[in-house]
Amino acid sequence: MRPIELSERLGRWSSGRGPLYVLLAARMRRLIDDGDLPPGALLPPDRALAAALAVGRTTVVAAYELLRSEGRIVRRRGSGTRVAGISSSGAVEDAPVDPIFLDSLESRDDDVLLAICAAPGDPPPQVAEAYARILPLLGEISGDIGYYPYGHPALREAIATRYAGQGVPTTPDQILVTNGGQQALSLLAHALLSPGDQVLVEAPTYPGALEAFREEAAVLRGLPVGLDGFEAAVRERRPGLAYVIPTYQNPTGSVLPALVRERLARAAAAAGVPLIEDEVPADLGFPGTTRPVPMATFGDAVISLGSLSKSVWGGLRIGWIRSPAPLTNRLARIRAVHDLGGNVPAQLAAAHLIAELDDLDLPTELKSRHDHLQAQLAEHLPSWHVPTVQGGQTLWVRLPEGDGNSFAQTAMRHGIAVLPGSGLDVTGSSESYVRLHFRARPDELTEAVDRLTAAWQAYHPPTDRVPPRPAIAI
Repeated sequence: MRPIELSERLGRWSSGRGPLYVLLAARMRRLIDDGDLPPGALLPPDRALAAALAVGRTTVVAAYELLRSEGRIVRRRGSGTRVAGISSSGAVEDAPVDPIFLDSLESRDDDVLLAICAAPGDPPPQVAEAYARILPLLGEISGDIGYYPYGHPALREAIATRYAGQGVPTTPDQILVTNGGQQALSLLAHALLSPGDQVLVEAPTYPGALEAFREEAAVLRGLPVGLDGFEAAVRERRPGLAYVIPTYQNPTGSVLPALVRERLARAAAAAGVPLIEDEVPADLGFPGTTRPVPMATFGDAVISLGSLSKSVWGGLRIGWIRSPAPLTNRLARIRAVHDLGGNVPAQLAAAHLIAELDDLDLPTELKSRHDHLQAQLAEHLPSWHVPTVQGGQTLWVRLPEGDGNSFAQTAMRHGIAVLPGSGLDVTGSSESYVRLHFRARPDELTEAVDRLTAAWQAYHPPTDRVPPRPAIAI
């Protein structure tokens, strides 16, 4: 592509706040994600694009490097810079990971097992029972247009009560109900970030959070799981936000000790850095485990995010944010621009489910399926490194050779979709990992391992792969 052609497609890319390279990367990211820059498209050299845009070469180099670290472009000596997806020879290569799994979720190919989207495939009977209980309430509604930008009062009350029962005094005016946890993340990113703001994230972490932050043109800085080194990073980077999954972390399944939670919360408060505590997996502990104390116990710098998508069923689309009332008000105003409120029947049903969440037989089922997948992997793929976990829904698997991206392509050809580790780690340190989930039925997990085994036997690690440079790691 000629530099002048790309500059025309970019349009008014520099209108906004933040460093020029971040704004340029954000605009190119949008063109790539929207398909305006298709897979395999050859991008202009650094100097040529810089001249066409009338900026310094370092601006283009930094923008390209940011996009390369996200997996959206590929830079190879001798073949130039291309949008990821198709190599110069026409062969399929690493494509940008879609953390929302839109292609896989939409296609619903019955011949492909989805080991990428960790979520319950069967709503528990309590969902139907909750809907049956609210039918009389729906029949009695009168004079209510059904718009609740903050969420239905009954559900806000139920969520606040649950927090209070966990030792976190909460009032309904601190709760904003959202259409799932992903919308909650997007609202928080939009409210708290400006282009160029730095965000401290765990490496690896939930990829949907990374995309929500990138959508606001934030610069992601990776720390070890648990945000180890948080205090020093805050002093050096002055981040606009930090994000952590303290309980059954996605993807590693780790759990932060109470003392570490308190230290992080107090350090964030002292530095004035909003700290998002993603509690979506927190209710997924195995039998005999105790639900850890929420980080919000230790201060108002912590913004809690929750959802029923993993503990009950994703089809409910029920999530929430717990934050100080002024921030809740601001988030509701932002949400109302796009969405005047969620589904009222679903919220009324969720109010019942929240109150009975601890009575679900979820822990026993999760433990059984975890153990089944572990046993299958140990028998058929003994060379893989598969740590056990005490809760959650995913296994963080290290391959003995090769890399997750190229193996995922081989696995797809054998009828199973797995998530490569590179899309979950902004430091580039998880290339040898894949994420698997154990939410499927035992027979499906057995079939998944059979296909993984066939894929591994057919897999040939690339010999010319250039290790990624952790350009935005700290």
